Amino acid sequence: MADDLFKLNIDGKDIEVPKSYTLMQACEEAGAEIPRFCYHERLSVAGNCRMCLVQWKGAPKPIASCAQTVGEMRMNPDGTPPNILTKGDYVEKARNGVMEFLLINHPLDCPICDQGGECDLQDQAMAYGRAGSRYALNKRAVENKNMGPLVKTIMTRCIQCTRCVRFAAEVAGVEEIGMISRGEDAEITTYLEKSLTSELSGNVIDLCPVGALTSKPYAYNARPWELRKTESIDVMDAMGSAIRVDAKGSAVMRIMPVLNEEVNEEWLSDKSRFIWDGLARQRLDKPYVRENGKLRPASWKEALARTAELLGGPADKIGFLAGDLTEVEQLKAAKDLAEKIGTKSLDCRPAGAGYGADGVREKYVLNPTLMGIEDADALLLIGTNPRVEAAVWNARIRKAWLWNDLKVGVVGEPVDLTYDYEHLGTGPGDLPGLLSGSSEFVKTFKDAKRPMVVIGEHALVGENGIDVLNAAHKIALDAGAISEDWAGFGVLHNAAGRVGALDVGFVPGEGGSDTSAMLSGGLDTLVLLGGDEHDLSNLGDTKVVYVGHHGEAGASKADVILPCAAYTEMDATYVNTEGRVQMTSKAVQPKGEAREGWAIFRALSDVVGKTLPYDSADELREVLREENKVFAGLGFAPGTAGYEALREAPAAAQGLEKARPFGAAFEDFYLTNPIARASKTMAECSLMKRGLETPVAAE
Repeated sequence: MADDLFKLNIDGKDIEVPKSYTLMQACEEAGAEIPRFCYHERLSVAGNCRMCLVQWKGAPKPIASCAQTVGEMRMNPDGTPPNILTKGDYVEKARNGVMEFLLINHPLDCPICDQGGECDLQDQAMAYGRAGSRYALNKRAVENKNMGPLVKTIMTRCIQCTRCVRFAAEVAGVEEIGMISRGEDAEITTYLEKSLTSELSGNVIDLCPVGALTSKPYAYNARPWELRKTESIDVMDAMGSAIRVDAKGSAVMRIMPVLNEEVNEEWLSDKSRFIWDGLARQRLDKPYVRENGKLRPASWKEALARTAELLGGPADKIGFLAGDLTEVEQLKAAKDLAEKIGTKSLDCRPAGAGYGADGVREKYVLNPTLMGIEDADALLLIGTNPRVEAAVWNARIRKAWLWNDLKVGVVGEPVDLTYDYEHLGTGPGDLPGLLSGSSEFVKTFKDAKRPMVVIGEHALVGENGIDVLNAAHKIALDAGAISEDWAGFGVLHNAAGRVGALDVGFVPGEGGSDTSAMLSGGLDTLVLLGGDEHDLSNLGDTKVVYVGHHGEAGASKADVILPCAAYTEMDATYVNTEGRVQMTSKAVQPKGEAREGWAIFRALSDVVGKTLPYDSADELREVLREENKVFAGLGFAPGTAGYEALREAPAAAQGLEKARPFGAAFEDFYLTNPIARASKTMAECSLMKRGLETPVAAE
C-alpha cells in the first residue's frame, strides 16, 4: 500500500496521500482552502478557470492544483517531498490576477441577480480579489440563450467554467450544451438554441458558480437570506432523494438537492426540483360534502359525520384504496380503522397488480440498492425505463457504464437511456429462454461476479404480473446473482408511497377485493387515500370519500372530501424503492383547514365509535415499530440482509409467450401525480416535450 502513497509538504506540513489524488485534493487533505470555479468533484477536470493556483517551490510558474495529479509530481533535487504553498504573497498575487481577468467583462448587476447572496464569484472576489479594477474599456455583452422553461440565462455573466457543458455530456448524457468561438468571442450555448431535453437539466443551476444559469420559475421571488431551509425527502419518484425545501411565509419558494451519496449523490430530477408551484395551486383547504349533486364547503364535524354514515354499511361493501403519494402514518391509521370496521378490501397497488401479497419484502424492494449499481458488472433491466422512472438513478447507471464498463441489457421498449445497451426483447415471452441466448450481453451476464436484475413495477401489472416476477427471479438465481454478499435482484418502483404501504400490509385480506375489483363499482363506499392515478370511471353508484390535498380526479368523484397535508407540510414516513425508511420534515403549515392524514382517520374513528389506540404521530410510530421492525431504523437500506428469502426457487412462470409486450410506466414524465399536474412549470415542460408551443397569456 505504501507504494500507492505519495509524500508532500504542504504549508510546512508533511502528509501522505494516494497517488491518484489531484494536488487540490491533497491540499484540502492538509487543511488548506483552495478556491475554484471550474473544478467539480463529479465532473472531469477542465483546468480552465485557474483560480486554484498554488506555489510549487522550484516551479517556474504557479500550478493549477486541480489539473496536477500528485503521482506525476517529482521529488526535490535532494530527495525531499515537493514543497507546496497555498498562501503567501506569491499565491495571493496570482489569484488576484486571475480574479481581475474573470471580472473584466462581468456585469456589476449583483443587486438584481438571483444568485446574489449564494454566488461563488461574489464570495471569492471578496476573499481573493483586488480592491479595484484597472480595466476601463467597454465590457463585452453576450446574447441570452433559450434553454427552455426551467433554466434562465444571462450569459454576459458567464465565466466559461464549462461545468454545465461537462454535466450535460458526462452525467445527464445529453450533449446539448457547448462552447462556440474563441478568445473574447467564446460563449456557452445550446445546440441550435433548442430547449434542454434532459430530465436532470435543473442541476446546471446548482453547478453554475455565477448568475449565468438560474432558476426561471424562482426568478425574483426571494433572496436566500429570507428563506427558511428545511431538509426533507422527495416523493416525486420512489428513490427518496434528499432535498432542502426553502420556504418564505406559508409558501414553498424552491426545492434543492441535498448531498446523499447512497441515494441521489447531489443531483435532483427536474420534476422533483420544480413542482413546488403545484403545492399552492388547486389545493383542498376545507372539507366538502356533496349535496344535490354539487360539492359545498362543510365543517369538519359535518364531513366526519357524513363519512361515518357511509362507513356504517356492510363491511364487505366498503373498500380503502391508497394512492402513490400516501405516507406510512396515514396508511397505518386507515388500515387500523378498516380492521376495526371489519372490511378486508384494502389495496395500495395499481389495478391488475398481484405482487407483495405474500409479505416477502425481498420480492418487492430493490435489494442491490441504488448505490449498488456501482459495484455491479452487468445489469439486466426488465420492463423499466429508469430515465423517466428514476432519472437520478439513471445518471448513476450511466456513470457505472462510463467509468466501470458496466454492461447493460434491456427487455422492454427500445428507448434512449443515455448509455449503450443490448436490446434482448420486448415482452415477457422473451424471459424464459433469455439465458440460453448467445448474445454478447448474455455471455457477460452469465460470467459476471455481480450480475444485477432490475424489474420495473409496471411490468408486474396485469394477469401475468406474478409470472413475470417469478421469471425475473429465476433469471437472477440461474445467473448466480443471489449470494450472501450480493442480492442482485430487485424491483424499481415509481411511486413514493408503494413500498411503505406494502410494509404496513395495505393489501387485501382473505376474501377482500383488490384494486381492480374495487374500481369496478361493486362497493357501497370507497375511501380514497389520494388515488388520483386510478381510473375512477367505472365506480357507478359507489359513494367516494376522498382524503387528499389537490382538487383532482378523486375529488371530482367524491361525495365527501377530507383535506390532508402534502409532503412538505408534515413530518411523515416514507419507504423508498430499496426499502430505506425515511422521514419528510414540515417546512410550511398545511393549507387552510387541512389536517395530517393519520389525524383524519384518528378523528374519524372517534365518530364511528371505533377509537384508534394512539393520540399522536409519535404514538402511532411506536405502534408501527412494535408491529414491524422494518420501521425501527431510519436512513439505511437492508441490502443483502434478506438474501435467504431470495434463495428459494420461485414458482414456474406460466403463459408468458402470449403476454403483451412491456409498455411505458406513464405517458408523461412531467405529469405523473396531482402535485405535478397542478404545476404550471410542469405543464410548460410537458408542452415542450411534445413539441408544442408554450401558450403565452395576453398582456
